[in-house]
Amino acid sequence: MTGGLRHRFLDLGRVKLEASRENEMRAHVLRELCGGLWHATHPDRFKEILTSGAILPDPNIPESDRWGTSQGPDNYPYVRTLGGVSLFDFGGFDPHAYSEKCPMSSWTEFVPYRRHWGCSVWIQIDRERVEPGRLISAPELVRRWHAASAYKHKIMPYIEAAHLGPLPRVAFKRAFLVRKADTKLYPLTW
Repeated sequence: MTGGLRHRFLDLGRVKLEASRENEMRAHVLRELCGGLWHATHPDRFKEILTSGAILPDPNIPESDRWGTSQGPDNYPYVRTLGGVSLFDFGGFDPHAYSEKCPMSSWTEFVPYRRHWGCSVWIQIDRERVEPGRLISAPELVRRWHAASAYKHKIMPYIEAAHLGPLPRVAFKRAFLVRKADTKLYPLTW
């Protein structure tokens, strides 16, 4: 085997190993997430959330650090156009069935962690502590998206929910940090 071919073969092996580890970690994290309502964020943003006392719909962060903003305001994620905070509703979630039903959904970009960051903080939201009228369920969000013909705005159908306006810290149930570097889930306190 020539040096170049051997190098490519080793690189392919590393890629397969990393993908296998990420899939194992995704399954591990999904066991925690399933059944709950969650928000994913960067550890630095989690500190800012704790300082401000809420997850803000439009926090003071660069557009380049946000998901789905590279094509400009006309194509921002749908929840953002509503003045909402994007949430994942993993109640009854089956990753295989969902991926078949919604193959274009980018949920694996977030679970187990944002690939770009190599880590994520997952904040579980207590539905009972959310102010009435503020939470839009995942099915209702899809219905509104269709009704508004807002198809140029990104959405993760049937798993993305929204909280309209700032989501106060009193609605947080628990949080944990997950990192690419290992398979542990690190509980966070505030």
